[in-house]
Amino acid sequence: MSPQLAGVLQLTALIAALALAYRPLGDHMAKVYSSEKNYTPEKWIYKVIGANPAAEMRWPAYLRGVLAFSAVSVLFLYLLQRIQGSLPGSLGFSSIDPDQAFNTAASFVANTNWQSYYGEQAMGHVVQTGGLAVQNFLSAAVGMAVAVALVRGFARSRTGELGNFWADLVRGTVRILLPISVIGALVLVACGAIQNFSGIHQVGQFMGGTQEWNGGAVASQEAIKELGTNGGGYFNANSAHPFENPNPFSNLFEIFLILLIPFALTRTFGRMVGSLRQGYAILGAMAVIWIGFTALMMWTEFAHRGPAFEIAGGAMEGKETRFGIAGSSIFAVATTLTSTGAVNSFHSSYTGFGGGITMLGMQLGEIAPGGVGSGLYGMLIMAVIAVFLAGLMVGRTPEYLGKKIGTRQIKLAACYILVTPALVLGFTAVAMALPTPGDSMTNSGAHGFSEILYAYTSGANNNGSAFAGLNADTQWFNTTIGIAMLLGRFVPMVFVLALAGSLAEQKPVPETAGTLRTDKPLYAGLLVGTILIITGLTYFPALALGPLAEGLAS
Repeated sequence: MSPQLAGVLQLTALIAALALAYRPLGDHMAKVYSSEKNYTPEKWIYKVIGANPAAEMRWPAYLRGVLAFSAVSVLFLYLLQRIQGSLPGSLGFSSIDPDQAFNTAASFVANTNWQSYYGEQAMGHVVQTGGLAVQNFLSAAVGMAVAVALVRGFARSRTGELGNFWADLVRGTVRILLPISVIGALVLVACGAIQNFSGIHQVGQFMGGTQEWNGGAVASQEAIKELGTNGGGYFNANSAHPFENPNPFSNLFEIFLILLIPFALTRTFGRMVGSLRQGYAILGAMAVIWIGFTALMMWTEFAHRGPAFEIAGGAMEGKETRFGIAGSSIFAVATTLTSTGAVNSFHSSYTGFGGGITMLGMQLGEIAPGGVGSGLYGMLIMAVIAVFLAGLMVGRTPEYLGKKIGTRQIKLAACYILVTPALVLGFTAVAMALPTPGDSMTNSGAHGFSEILYAYTSGANNNGSAFAGLNADTQWFNTTIGIAMLLGRFVPMVFVLALAGSLAEQKPVPETAGTLRTDKPLYAGLLVGTILIITGLTYFPALALGPLAEGLAS
């Protein structure tokens, strides 16, 4: 069997698995967020935190809950790292330096999971399991809660109430993320991923020195790392490490976990707004972009250019032989079109165009299908923009799901899509202009520029993957990327929740013969075109200086 055919079969199996899970999971999540029943463990949690799950919140109160909870999470995780040297189970590792502790705390709370450290050489068991793994659950639950609040904004009328943040947070964690993660962890253990609390072991000699490995609760963290589109690995090699991702089956299963909730949330959306066809339209737009990017990546990496590629069967540099080009390409696209950031290969070693595809996937806003929660609300923002553009073309006031898209709504949507590009391009320009940040680049020229552009693209878009080659463990990058992660995560949420509140206050607009049908393939095509045009106009000059210049020169 040729590697190309094997890749097509892997992609087909993945699509089939996602299709089988789409309906039951999407319906289950809709029931979870529409239920008025509280399970006993949930009641205990509400009692501890002093929350009333039945109390409805308007968007300012909902936002305060998101920001307050996230601020406490950042502080807790920062302090946990700073006292690591005094904790049991630290494996002898010292406390984390202040700038790196801030960067890591911001990263995991923002669902970015950018890592400027070697996990197996820096973090002990308590920080890994009691800090990082916990935030993998909670940051994902926060993203889902914000997405559901926006969906309620479309579904409700003549009220500014969007639900209860604490109830959405707890239910998303207890009823969705935890059960699936337990199953996922068991599958990964069966595949060969490790799950223990062992110490550091010497395993032999390596290049004249002693090679050591430490154990850890890897499978459980790996499951939520992928399911919650987090991406932070237990080991520096991330999902290329055999302890995290042992074989081709586990590789495909991890990709399945990455895409599972983001795709299924489109059915949750359709169910909650009372029109499954609306959910299918959003799903169709996401799927077209994802499949298109995957096919383009596989074509780029399989292309034979020169004797080295001919002998290897494609661009095998930086890729694990147990996954091959196909398994690596599918993983790379899945992780950069979502906010996962996990890697099973070095994106820096991809072809010039291949590296550009990973970067462009993040620059789209990670909405195809995007992160857990963030992908859905990002796509719905783009849906509002697409409706507005359609209204301009036909000279009609735009409407979406029975709600008028007026001046206030389009301003909020525009602010949302401007935040991330401003952070990415602004920080990249400053880093390239200053003398010190450039010293962290391993390469010069177009590839070196791509290293820095990728780093800020990954941070501001809450992805967390690294291009490799850039030494990001400096005060400059730890601080600026940490700031970019926090602003890139929470400032857009302000506009999302404000938009949700303004929509919930409206009364429904009756559908007429002139209403744009947003549940048709024509609209899905318009949505895809809008996404590509906005991204192209925003990032093309920067891409032309980096991956495009490198790809054309090769």
